[in-house]
Amino acid sequence: MLHRRALMLSAAALPALAQNSWPDRPIRWIVNFPPGGAADTLSRILAQAMGNRLGQAVVVENRPGAGGALGADILAKAPGDRHLVMMSSAASHGIGPVLYRNTPYDAVADFIHVRLVGTFPSVLAVNPDLPARDVAEFLALMRARPGSISYGSGGNGTLNHLLGQVFGRAAGVEFTHVPYRGSAPALTDTISGTLPAIMESLPIALPHLRAGRLRPLATSEAERSPALPDVPTFAEAGFPAATATNWFGFSLPAGVQPEIVARWDGELAALLADAGVVERFAAIGVRPGRLGPAEYTALVRAELERWRAVIQAGNIAAD
Repeated sequence: MLHRRALMLSAAALPALAQNSWPDRPIRWIVNFPPGGAADTLSRILAQAMGNRLGQAVVVENRPGAGGALGADILAKAPGDRHLVMMSSAASHGIGPVLYRNTPYDAVADFIHVRLVGTFPSVLAVNPDLPARDVAEFLALMRARPGSISYGSGGNGTLNHLLGQVFGRAAGVEFTHVPYRGSAPALTDTISGTLPAIMESLPIALPHLRAGRLRPLATSEAERSPALPDVPTFAEAGFPAATATNWFGFSLPAGVQPEIVARWDGELAALLADAGVVERFAAIGVRPGRLGPAEYTALVRAELERWRAVIQAGNIAAD
């Protein structure tokens, strides 16, 4: 009897022991997009502060490719790894799995989605030399030069890629997508005039918009961004179908112990409420996330269904 009771007490202590001994080595934070993009920027803001909170190094590792699928697959193939995390996103967990036929993971079953980190709009911007100061003038130019005006994005399968296609179809114009390996080269080509337009995440485009190197035409969320209060939304421009939000969250491999998940959730919630982090997010046009594990998982499921319907209705394929 005493022996059985001792075993029961030992078993009950295991979760506490697991949490107390964690983290016992550096944590790999996978960013499944190149340096300089929104996922990278948000990850680096949070990783250093999180390392200080946990007392262990948090190493950001960029593993881009296939619209975020390559980086996400690292987690999917490492169930139960307590020292491996990622910045999940609309691209890797809301669009890619329904846009690409051979996505190597299940966007829900292979992950534990811990918390929504932040949201922000995309912005349609053009080179300042392009004679278009709003969406109406831009569309008039596109109709006058059929097939000659294209837009760039940071890659196939991203929300910016898909949003441009949705906008083009809603406007009844041919809007050719030019995919790049990350935001930086797409921005460089748009600023230089090699590319006339870009659909880009607000945190990445904002410095160039403020400096006048790019001209914003419309943003994608339902309401105007506080960072660009004078720029109308796509809905205000007459294209509500192009309403969408970029979202980024924090995810773990499936199989991580519940107590570790709860620890991450609590630490992230505290960090996202920190005045310094809120201020840094606001400076780049990002709203901190407020959704915990259940709500964030529900968002991922809802986004998969939303983009599946959009892709099927528009017969949209990856470039």
